[in-house]
Amino acid sequence: MSTANGPRLRAALGGIPAYRAGARPIARPGVTTFKLSSNENPYPPLPGVLDIAVRAAAGMANYPDPANTELVHALAERFGVATTEVVAGTGSVGLCQQLVQSTAGPGDEVLYAWRSFEAYPIITQIAGATSVQVPLTADLRHDLTAMAAAITERTRLIFICSPNNPTSTAVRRQELAHFLTAVPDEVLVVIDEAYREFNTDPDVPDGLEFFRSQPNVAVLRTFSKAYGLAGLRVGFAIAREPVADALRATAVPFGVSVIAQAAAVASLAAEPQLLERVSALVAERERVVRAYRELGWDLVKSQANFIWLPLGARTGEFAAACEAVGVTVRPFANEGARITIGHSEANDRVIKVTAGFVS
Repeated sequence: MSTANGPRLRAALGGIPAYRAGARPIARPGVTTFKLSSNENPYPPLPGVLDIAVRAAAGMANYPDPANTELVHALAERFGVATTEVVAGTGSVGLCQQLVQSTAGPGDEVLYAWRSFEAYPIITQIAGATSVQVPLTADLRHDLTAMAAAITERTRLIFICSPNNPTSTAVRRQELAHFLTAVPDEVLVVIDEAYREFNTDPDVPDGLEFFRSQPNVAVLRTFSKAYGLAGLRVGFAIAREPVADALRATAVPFGVSVIAQAAAVASLAAEPQLLERVSALVAERERVVRAYRELGWDLVKSQANFIWLPLGARTGEFAAACEAVGVTVRPFANEGARITIGHSEANDRVIKVTAGFVS
């Protein structure tokens, strides 16, 4: 890619799809607006975390610890892994990009289900690698049989988003175990679990089960969703040492701020309150799902903090109708809408709108 009178830029950057952040609602006089378009946590930070973050901000004149030592040790203790197997990063998406940079370049392939997390094709193209997108099944789940068949000698990295963003479905234990037997040892499999805390299906495995038994499996988690720290951009990877070393080598120096590190450590210490909050969101999710099903919608089972509404050609119309009542959702043109579970008032407004779209 080149410009008319300027620097020559990499050709691989041409045509990269833009990442679409969830739209913010338009302010309306006398109307409380809600944003259900970004899978944000509707609650404030966990008790005590904001105070700790504010105190940490007093040190903003100094660089943060580049090794994220306190956070790494807290995570290693929490998950029962070595500190050398833990890497913090600028949200799980930042770590996704580092993993692609570490494994794939021109001529290599990155394999993932589609539709899935929007960042995957973007970060793959930035690296100059080739995306291999395997369609979801009819019930909007990963087709791991088809994904195994799509592995070639050029495959370097496989993303498995579970629960899957935006369809809310999760991969089950036996099918994942079977899939991993088909993956060559030199191919890295990344289980992206940004929404893990909201899962209630015992047949959906914790990715760490496979990290412990498979040398080519890494797990991604984030503090953005269940922990309510999306604005601070902090996530973490748990990976075997060679992969963890690569993540440290590709990290932007001082990427995780001093405030983010302090808030994340404090959030880990507030796990009892976290579990209460997650339980409340799951209960609200199930209430919303029941309401949709009573309206006649046949929804897939959500294991995340959002639901997927298959609207097809009416997706844009639905999103506009939600916007008209002061709520934004995340539309995927001609496919469906992803709707975050928020405060009950916001959820109820969307349910009311949805009643007019029952086919």
